[in-house]
Amino acid sequence: MSWFDKLMPSRIKPGQRTRSVPEGLWVQCDGCSAQLYRAELKRNLYVCPKCEHHMRIGARDRLEMFLDPDSGQEIAEGIKPIDPLRFKDSKRYRDRLSQAQKNTGEDDALIAMTGSLKGIPVVAAAFEFSFMGGSMGSAVGERFVRAVDYCIEQNRPFICFSASGGARMQEALFSLLQMAKTSAALARLSDAGMPYISVMTDPTMGGVSASLALLGDINAAEPKALIGFAGPRVIEQTVGETLPE
Repeated sequence: MSWFDKLMPSRIKPGQRTRSVPEGLWVQCDGCSAQLYRAELKRNLYVCPKCEHHMRIGARDRLEMFLDPDSGQEIAEGIKPIDPLRFKDSKRYRDRLSQAQKNTGEDDALIAMTGSLKGIPVVAAAFEFSFMGGSMGSAVGERFVRAVDYCIEQNRPFICFSASGGARMQEALFSLLQMAKTSAALARLSDAGMPYISVMTDPTMGGVSASLALLGDINAAEPKALIGFAGPRVIEQTVGETLPE
């Protein structure tokens, strides 16, 4: 006890001095570092009210905001990732999958839903970047193709929100094949006369940007989203120079 506490005893008991603030109430803006109230940020569609920076949005939250209320119904949710190569680097692939599923509450990095937008029947898909960097493996590719096939069968337009680091390296050739598989599905969608709108969010890179993300009838991007094939760090290591901002 300090001399001040002896002189002026506190009327507040030690356990009552502070009341902890629940975690997750506040979010720091990645653009201006302002502290934002999460509920207010969600009402503003995850756009910072101070600097208009577009924050990253989880796949399920994005689809919930995009589609008409209570209209969304998930497609191909039963398609789940497997480990055909029994891949292991510093950690087993199946362990990485289990950890990602536990952290995100999702089975894989893509969610596809049928629903309506302003009363118009549509199909929408969104990548979950928090699930292994939104990487595209066999299950992600199959979910995407199932969504496209549903659009062809039901004559519905397709909208996809990309947020991915690229192909899932733990699945090797199986993941790279998804580039051709998803591209072929979009060609069938085009032949059927159904529009495909691709919305690229931060980041959209690698095999996803080189396939499904840039094949839209309309390609759009969020402001300041990182879009490309190789990331800045890879380019800098390759050319031996520091890239401009």
